[in-house]
Amino acid sequence: LRAEMRRIADGRNALTVAGLWGFVIGLVAITVWIGNPFVYLAAFIVMGPVYVRFAILMHEAAHKLLFSNKRINDWVGTWLIAYPAFTPIQLYRRSHFAHHREEFGPEEPDIAFYGGYVCNRRTLRRRLTRDAIGISGWKNFTALLKAVRNPAARSVVGSILGVQALLWAASGLLTGRWWIYPLLWWLPWMTQWRVLNRLRSIGEHGGLEAGKDRRVTTHNVRQRLLARVWLVPYYTGYHLAHHVDMGVPWRNLPRFHRELVDAGYVTDELTYPSYIALWKALSAETDA
Repeated sequence: LRAEMRRIADGRNALTVAGLWGFVIGLVAITVWIGNPFVYLAAFIVMGPVYVRFAILMHEAAHKLLFSNKRINDWVGTWLIAYPAFTPIQLYRRSHFAHHREEFGPEEPDIAFYGGYVCNRRTLRRRLTRDAIGISGWKNFTALLKAVRNPAARSVVGSILGVQALLWAASGLLTGRWWIYPLLWWLPWMTQWRVLNRLRSIGEHGGLEAGKDRRVTTHNVRQRLLARVWLVPYYTGYHLAHHVDMGVPWRNLPRFHRELVDAGYVTDELTYPSYIALWKALSAETDA
């Protein structure tokens, strides 16, 4: 089944990328047109899951699974997805492949998200609060700005900041409101995206350990509609299947997951009934 499972749906993926940008533009247009403070608040909240979608499509492009033509894959993944979402995809690709080579290994780039579990509820609340109020985001944003001083990173960082300047200018000219960009683009990235990214990362590998068997390094969580809309869109919740074969594009992960279940590789004993159940289990230590 491998060849069929690894087939990339170029046309449908192009529609997905266009649809994501269409949603963003439509959301901003409707919000500005209505002009109600509560609508602005709702739009701000919705932008959190929008950033999750940018991250997942960028992840697909990093794996060279967004488009079968590698030049198109890298161009779209860089200029239409990663750079608008403040991500140097070149660096991400190298570090992410280190993650796939050995989860929890010596080169693991995401141990800050996965380590430290099981923890108590107070610790988890403190981490999520730092994300929600922008402390984590500010740390990442200032690191991006400081990278301009690095000659090796200057070109990439300059391109990211250039894309951000273009988005700010375009949103200001089209809406007549200079603050649309910081309110509905920069600030959600600084706050909501951090919370959702941490929760999703915990749901993928939190509390596990290094091992040759992917079932001891990666969680399997039953996929429910609300989680798919808000936290794990584009079937990214089938994360164990992704780690079993990282060459399977996102559209084929549900079918690949079913094959793993039918083969007896994925069992009910390995499966959390929901992300809430998993987060509770990983923050089950008694508060000090």
